[in-house]
Amino acid sequence: MTEAEGREVIGRLRLRLHALNDLALTLKHVHWNVVGPHFIAVHEMLDPQVEAVRSMVDATAERIATLGGSPTGTPGALVAERAWEDYSVGRAQAIEHLGALDVVYSGIIKDHRAAVAATDVTDPVTQDLLIEHLRSLELFQWFVRAHLESAGGKLSTDSADGEFAAGRAAVDEARRQP
Repeated sequence: MTEAEGREVIGRLRLRLHALNDLALTLKHVHWNVVGPHFIAVHEMLDPQVEAVRSMVDATAERIATLGGSPTGTPGALVAERAWEDYSVGRAQAIEHLGALDVVYSGIIKDHRAAVAATDVTDPVTQDLLIEHLRSLELFQWFVRAHLESAGGKLSTDSADGEFAAGRAAVDEARRQP
């Protein structure tokens, strides 16, 4: 890998580091703010996800350092460099949080996939790391979506645009269920 390619990979990893740090904080926020009849199921589902994502954060930071970069994990750097808004749901029913989390996972998975594609030729080691992350991120999204899908496979958040709308769509669909 050339020095310029290394800098490009470090830049991509830096954004993945911010996204994963943000995801870990968001999952913990949901863990603290989920209420309702499915509280305990969602509350307990999230802690292993938080730990796994924190492990991804550490692996990403270590890869940045391995490539000669300096991983920055401060809140200020995350906020200054991110391209997304803060998670928009506060204290809410489990189904509302799950609808919003589905959108969060979709965004992080999409961006991870783009980073995988971008490192295909230049850095297969980083690509492998990101693919490993995707295995877990997609599994976690499946866990979330299992609460949002009908028996026929229709996702209650399909037509929603953004976290808040997805959360509301999930609530509305849950109310229509017998």
